[in-house]
Amino acid sequence: MPNFDLLVRNGAVATAADTFAADVAVKDGRIVALGEDLGNGVHEIDAKGKLVLPGGVEGHCHIEQISSNGVMTADDFYSGTVSAVFGGTTTVIPFAAQQRGESIRQVVENYHACAGPKAVIDYGFHLIISDPTDQVIGQELPALIKDGYTSFKVYMTYDDLRLDDYQMLQVLSAARREGAMVMVHAENHDMIRWLSEKLLDGGHWQPQYHAVSHSRTGEGEAAHRAIALSSLMDQPILVVHVSSEAAMDEIRLAQDKGLKIFAETCPQYLFLTAKDLERDGMDGAMFCCSPPPRDANDQEAMWRGLANGTFAVFSSDHAPYRYDDSGKLNAGPQPTFKQIANGVPGIELRLPLLFSEGVGTGRIDLNRFVALTSTNVAKIYGLHPQKGTIAVGTDADIAIWDPDLEQTIEHAMLHDNVGYTPYNGIKIKGWPTIVLSRGKIVVQNSKLHAERGDGQFLPRSCPEAAKPLGRMVPEMDPAQNFNAELINPVSYTHLTLPTSDLV
Repeated sequence: MPNFDLLVRNGAVATAADTFAADVAVKDGRIVALGEDLGNGVHEIDAKGKLVLPGGVEGHCHIEQISSNGVMTADDFYSGTVSAVFGGTTTVIPFAAQQRGESIRQVVENYHACAGPKAVIDYGFHLIISDPTDQVIGQELPALIKDGYTSFKVYMTYDDLRLDDYQMLQVLSAARREGAMVMVHAENHDMIRWLSEKLLDGGHWQPQYHAVSHSRTGEGEAAHRAIALSSLMDQPILVVHVSSEAAMDEIRLAQDKGLKIFAETCPQYLFLTAKDLERDGMDGAMFCCSPPPRDANDQEAMWRGLANGTFAVFSSDHAPYRYDDSGKLNAGPQPTFKQIANGVPGIELRLPLLFSEGVGTGRIDLNRFVALTSTNVAKIYGLHPQKGTIAVGTDADIAIWDPDLEQTIEHAMLHDNVGYTPYNGIKIKGWPTIVLSRGKIVVQNSKLHAERGDGQFLPRSCPEAAKPLGRMVPEMDPAQNFNAELINPVSYTHLTLPTSDLV
């Protein structure tokens, strides 16, 4: 009689720390043994010549979400999760986005109604906080954090989403008190506003001027300010979708000082440039996202940050809008750069692009690839060790990669509902050919073997990464009572490096 439900034989297993030859045994959806000569499985997969990696954890994607200007993303929770799993991702954490005036609790219930019947892989939710009222900060957020929504995102730009510094401090204070992680979209709103007005007044409305209006200086300044607010409140933050060396340098400086500042970058900042926004007609609209792609120097800086640990995670920021009047051109056939829906698709290509150009060229090693795309994401957002690694007791979320499979990217090979890919024509080497979710084969032979609703909601714990350093804020008098709940004064000699629990 077989010992296991499933046995993956003869593969090279890679985690964020090690690469080793082992068979992987699965029972009741979990990994129960790693080793040689483990026995037999009801089902067996021969992974000889293949890599056996943890399924990817996508920590930043927008699925079935209405933008602040009322445009719905092209992917719902079915097409979005199908696309993710074909690219080797087995867990997604999209956003439950609050519009101003809305109850966050009601927002979460609405997103569950969308995701539950459709998702084919496991999922959680970040919260987007755009209206931090006393009710939200004092009641709704603490209750939702206890229910497993342990991360939320705030914006420093966009008219309908941005928080001022006071509101940011209110959110950071709540996160510190409750043990949650705060994600920050860091761009200087007034710099964008001023540049946009001057460009439009001068008749410069085409997509290429979107990149001009979102300056590197504005991104660097906002990152600096977000770090200062984080430091004042002694609350860890994760700066999302970093695109420029200016912002990366601010983050690295803070990390070198021992602050808990995490960061991510995305494929669009490694493979696209501002010149893509200059394409004929309105085609540049397909490449408009915020922050925008930069230039070759910034691309090289992003690779450096991935290799040296400045970036803890690599996310897609999948924000899929079709190139038609339902998406990018919602405001008309020739919208100004301010009217173009912001975002690019990339959830299926996130891992293959990084594997091919990162691992394949030696820019990063295989273990760093696993850390950036799976392990660190799970740790930062409270899913580890259930997700993000291959170890006894973890969910059997596994992607079996053919490292030699060569393909040229075109949208016809993808599974999203966007209708185009900004990475069209790029040649890549390496692709996941078999994907397991909780021990069940969900992708094999280029076919989906999962049903709508197979994905499970994942309540998350308060992550270790979100714990404050416990240091005294210098600007506050420790004798004052008002900071007694907020601050736990200790000597600065107790500071620990921000990525000590990551790899």
